[in-house]
Amino acid sequence: MTTELLFRQDAYLRTASAQVLAVGAHGIEFDRTVFYPLGGGQAGDSGVVVRANGERLLINDTRKGDSAERVLHVPAPAGVTLEPGETVTLEVDWDRRYRLMRLHTALHLMSCVIVAPVTGGNIVPEKARLDFDIELSQLNAERIESETNALIASAVATETVWITGAELDAQPDLVKTMSVQPPRGAGRVRLLKIPGIDLQPCGGTHVANIREIGAIKVLRIRSEGKRNKRVEIALQQ
Repeated sequence: MTTELLFRQDAYLRTASAQVLAVGAHGIEFDRTVFYPLGGGQAGDSGVVVRANGERLLINDTRKGDSAERVLHVPAPAGVTLEPGETVTLEVDWDRRYRLMRLHTALHLMSCVIVAPVTGGNIVPEKARLDFDIELSQLNAERIESETNALIASAVATETVWITGAELDAQPDLVKTMSVQPPRGAGRVRLLKIPGIDLQPCGGTHVANIREIGAIKVLRIRSEGKRNKRVEIALQQ
């Protein structure tokens, strides 16, 4: 029992018709979904499920199930009960998702400005951060903000590239993030390509053109341990 991950083909898809596969204690599974599950540092999507009779069920979070191809949609407590087999409409909270997309792509750009191994990361709608294995003295907020925004202003279109697991193994330098495994599945690995700027494995959702990010600001830089120097950013608007 797997879920077709519609966001992999189109991160801008906001709604979709789906059939309920299972309703369990940890969430609801559908045969297809526009909801991105928590992973790669990116928060899981929220939104609503609309039944044929118009009843609406709030989805508070989305998580992976027993495998990457199984997705659990976590409903709000005391909501309506869905029945396996019924057809519903899924509606992702688009404003929230789009902020996550903009911030996630911004982190890819920032990882090109700060040339150091990435030891962790997190993306929520209000802010995002990357942790680097670098000396704190080498991190300057003004430079990071300026150079990242200069890349954003170049207005480059992003691309999705697929390679085999063997091809990734032959190019280990493509993997920047030490704490997150590349999104392998069915023998293929998904890469985000920003031509002339960056290429790295990523299973998250991203903007079609980096100009959509707008601009970022560096909120703060601090030490989180010997090998973790944290740079936290937010969208300027």
